[in-house]
Amino acid sequence: MQITPDITIADWEISESFMRASGPGGQNVNKVSSAVELRFEAERSPHLPAAVKRRLQRLAGRRWTKEGAVVIQVSEERSQARNREIARTRLADLIRRAAEKPKNRIKTRVSLGQKRKRVEAKKQRGNLKALRGPVED
Repeated sequence: MQITPDITIADWEISESFMRASGPGGQNVNKVSSAVELRFEAERSPHLPAAVKRRLQRLAGRRWTKEGAVVIQVSEERSQARNREIARTRLADLIRRAAEKPKNRIKTRVSLGQKRKRVEAKKQRGNLKALRGPVED
């Protein structure tokens, strides 16, 4: 499975299991296992760099297991093939987002003009509130 030009996932790293889905489908829902649970062993994957694995863990959130696998469950469609396709697409998108290196933040200073503007706004607001006090004769 090709994710990016330099990241490819082998078939042995992905396992799929099928189960019965809840929701619409009539009598067919009790007979056909159309829901898909896709499991990608990310921690053991030799194709993912360490930095991508760390970002993938953060992005996956509760889909990341203690064993270091990403688990994606899909039961949106009535077709098993379509659910399988959706699960694989979601995994590829997740890995693509993890492969993007975040930009380094460049520290900037607040300009003196901005500081003065903020203090002036606070003074104006304070004066307005002071005028709301009790009226003297």
